[in-house]
Amino acid sequence: MKGLLYLALAIVSEVFGSTMLKLSEGFTQAWPIGGVIAGFLSAFTFLSFSLKTIDLSSAYATWSGVGTALTAIVGFLLFGETISLKGVFGLTLVIAGVVVLNQSKAPAKEKKQTVCE
Repeated sequence: MKGLLYLALAIVSEVFGSTMLKLSEGFTQAWPIGGVIAGFLSAFTFLSFSLKTIDLSSAYATWSGVGTALTAIVGFLLFGETISLKGVFGLTLVIAGVVVLNQSKAPAKEKKQTVCE
């Protein structure tokens, strides 16, 4: 359970870092740069903590897939970016792929947690 909490924190941190990256306008705005550094540093730190109990393939697929979907939602809500029907379909496929990957795991010798358990 602790691994899932760390993974969730890694995802939120990555989305925060990406949002700050957009706000930095190519690193020309000073205040968001600290958010970029803090966001990505904490994202990788929390991701590494989650890997103590979650398989790498499950954790990374979930981190990148959910992070991608949430970042697209943030772009839509905060920055007025558009998401076409094809884009929504693509994001749905990404999330579905993460779920299928996590559900298809063969039982390991040592019981490690998967994201969908």
